[in-house]
Amino acid sequence: MSLTLLALAFTALLVAGYRLYGRWVARRLGVDDTRVTPAHSKQDGVDFVPTRPFYLFAQHFSAIAAAGPIAGPILACQNFGWAPCLLWIGLGVVFIGAVHDFSSLVASLRHGGCSIAEIARERLGTPAGRATMAFIWIALIYVIVAFADITAGSFARGTEELEAAGVRFNPGGAVAAASVMYLALSVLMGLVQRWFSPPLWLLTVLFVPATFAVAWAGTHTSDWFVFEARTWGLVILVYCAIASVLPVWALLQPRGYLGGFVLYSALAVGAIGVLFGGYELQQPAFAESDPAKPGPALMPFLFVTIACGACSGFHGLVCSGTTSKQIDRESHSTLVGYGAMLAEAFVALIALVTVAICTSEELRGLKPGTIYGNGIGEFMTLIIGRDKLAFAITFGAMAFSTFVFDTLDVATRLGRYLVQELLGLSGLAGAALGTVLTIAPAALFLWFGGEGSYLRFWTLFGASNQLLAALTLLSIAVWLRKEGKGALFVLAPLAFVLTITLWALVSIAAKSFGAAQGFDVAFANGVASLVLIALALFLVARASSELRATPQPAR
Repeated sequence: MSLTLLALAFTALLVAGYRLYGRWVARRLGVDDTRVTPAHSKQDGVDFVPTRPFYLFAQHFSAIAAAGPIAGPILACQNFGWAPCLLWIGLGVVFIGAVHDFSSLVASLRHGGCSIAEIARERLGTPAGRATMAFIWIALIYVIVAFADITAGSFARGTEELEAAGVRFNPGGAVAAASVMYLALSVLMGLVQRWFSPPLWLLTVLFVPATFAVAWAGTHTSDWFVFEARTWGLVILVYCAIASVLPVWALLQPRGYLGGFVLYSALAVGAIGVLFGGYELQQPAFAESDPAKPGPALMPFLFVTIACGACSGFHGLVCSGTTSKQIDRESHSTLVGYGAMLAEAFVALIALVTVAICTSEELRGLKPGTIYGNGIGEFMTLIIGRDKLAFAITFGAMAFSTFVFDTLDVATRLGRYLVQELLGLSGLAGAALGTVLTIAPAALFLWFGGEGSYLRFWTLFGASNQLLAALTLLSIAVWLRKEGKGALFVLAPLAFVLTITLWALVSIAAKSFGAAQGFDVAFANGVASLVLIALALFLVARASSELRATPQPAR
């Protein structure tokens, strides 16, 4: 089948989804610009700051589009084939993922910019709210551990893509130097905007090219920041701690805005490669299982493997944690909430193509990051020439690192918000304590677990991410019903995601206990799976009780 036709059909699905279903959902949610958003009613210049939609879209997009929509589709394609992956990404994002993000954002706007956990507490009761807060906080710690570990490893020895490119500079030092300069540039942009208030187009003209220049400069300063992975892990966590308490205008907004352009560039390069590269699909549409080496079953593990890109619970935390505090007008939530999720699905499509155009022999021994970096590099040579392949792969590697790194300070800030809500902390002292309580477990995990230790929990983390999406939709369904609105467009995705997630968790628990040898990691994963299942069933029971007690709206 023609890759170009598949890509065009997928793009048409996303456009139709936004213009038709997205707008229909907006009407069901009652989006109304006459309502005052929390960015105005609670404006404090730190967390609650009205922000222009294009600027906020880039910040939000860079926060949600990390390694998930890249690694997930690549792994799933190798296990299940490209056809079920493409169907899940396309249909899942339009009817589930984007609805989850959009409704999370609007629900938070209507609850004063509160987190999903606080909404659960208000709608399902204090015990359910506190249980949800604790679950989300634990999930965020795993996000911080995973991304800090990945980033520390790339800073220490370089990403796999750079190593494979055969470049002559220090791969790890180049990524580290470019990232440090990128963050410094973001702070400078925030200060310039705060002090001088120049037009956005002028900031864009000045700072976006500088962002790509620091990626190039990193290759020439690769010996400036050379440390071991464990040291980098702690340095990154210190950065996260500081970033989580800074005003959003000082780092979060400009960093997200600039990071968004890196994402846009990677998307543009990928689109050119997909549409005009003339590549053929080499992977099978449906992968055949090997009886001698059985892999995960398509049902339910396809939907857990491809989380970000189709549906991700983490997105609801970003929507209700940082983005809702910056929405200027309610109508902007359609573009930022629904639209950014569709854009992430396109990121997933590009990642899927980078693996689907390779033969199994070419993929042997390669990890997702390598496959993606090589693919983006190949696509980029269509623009700059085949002789610059090493530079092109370097760009792909640094883009991948940017996706990962941009999520770290957002996750830390969200963890800080949750601890403050859970413990009733306020002010600078409360923010500092909330940050320490979020960072400390991650620091212990990184220090004693060693580089790459997060991989032992990654499958369980993927399932918990989907469970979080289901629990978020659960709270939103109760809120809609109590507001006298129809909730079927939320209840249908909720039923599907909850069923798939519980199915996956039961399978993980059985496999983990079967492989456990005493109180080891496998046993811990089994226990964690049972805890998540129990939490989900408790919240489903509470929500069912609330839904039964609330009359259905008149049709």
